[in-house]
Amino acid sequence: MDDKTRELDASALKGLAHPSRLRLLELLELHGPATATQLAARTGENTGATSYHLRRLARHGLIEDIPERGKGKERWWRARGFSFDGDRLRRDPETAEAAEYLLAEMVRQRGAELTHWMEESRTTPRPWLEAGTHSRMTLRLTEEELAGLVRDVSRVLDACHERAGEGKRAEETPDTARVIIHFDAFPVGLGESRPE
Repeated sequence: MDDKTRELDASALKGLAHPSRLRLLELLELHGPATATQLAARTGENTGATSYHLRRLARHGLIEDIPERGKGKERWWRARGFSFDGDRLRRDPETAEAAEYLLAEMVRQRGAELTHWMEESRTTPRPWLEAGTHSRMTLRLTEEELAGLVRDVSRVLDACHERAGEGKRAEETPDTARVIIHFDAFPVGLGESRPE
């Protein structure tokens, strides 16, 4: 995690674990910067409610405004990265419910993104399809090897994030597309066993 990524604390987690705020953050990540008015039109909420939720997200450092882009009172918002220690926050009675909700929403969002990609990929130019990947593998690793794998992949992703302008590359940049990257690495078979 670099210094531009917000580590969610209990307050930020509780602030984020709200359906409207999660949807606004999802829209900013998926479609790029937008105003409260544009986001209200996409969500069907009124602009006042949307502005309120955007301010709450900004208060926790999950989004930021882009002052150079707005005119007059118009404010443009963009998403910022975040990470959180889901295990620690799920074990804390104060944050367990919010952490469970956020993890479930992240899994739902990933499924929705992949489903949307399957539909869209039918008409996506072939070179873009060949540039992407879907892979899955299972390895038998030690705890240290797993931690090393996560560190190595995180370094590559951080370097790419920096080259791409830390998420601030203009939407109009030629020959670019918004790219979603999912990376999960988790051990299985170490928790309480469940009946088959």
